[in-house]
Amino acid sequence: MALTPEDVVTKQFQHVRFKEGFDPDEVDDFLDEIVVEWRKTIAENEELKAKLAAYESGQAPAAAPVPEPVAAQPAPEPEVVEETPAQVATAPNGVAASAGIIELAQRLHDEHVADGIAQRDKLISEAETKAASIVAEAEAKGRDEMARLESERSSLEGRIAELRQYEREYRTQLRSFIETQLRDLDASGSPSGATPVSAS
Repeated sequence: MALTPEDVVTKQFQHVRFKEGFDPDEVDDFLDEIVVEWRKTIAENEELKAKLAAYESGQAPAAAPVPEPVAAQPAPEPEVVEETPAQVATAPNGVAASAGIIELAQRLHDEHVADGIAQRDKLISEAETKAASIVAEAEAKGRDEMARLESERSSLEGRIAELRQYEREYRTQLRSFIETQLRDLDASGSPSGATPVSAS
């Protein structure tokens, strides 16, 4: 079944909730523009078919009045020719028009692929930069923590050495004190019964 401008006008799309989509008003406005252009193209096609039929039958049609150019519409540039699907379907040389559409589609495809590759490379570059930054930050923190632990270890080892030295000195002093006390005890002590006890 051939698609008509009325099909575009009456087409209803299902609304999707909770997902990204296009603004329905913008889509409707754009479809309205397409329908207007499509109707113009169909009318022009019908006119051209009538002229072609007249030429083929040998009857030259009366010269149609040339419409005045509209000031609001600038003349199209001859270098850029982009045809709509309706123009392709009604073009006298459909193969050439189809080739133009295919070329346009291929160019758009190539542009999208190039954009995708550029975006991919950008994301990879940003990720690598961020990863390098995270690794560098982690290494710096690791070095700082190792330096702090090394300093703490040195401090603890110094404190342990001080405590061991204190222990040795304390033991030496304690032994000397005990030996002195034992000598004094031995020197001041007398044999049992050597001193008479008074019976009074």
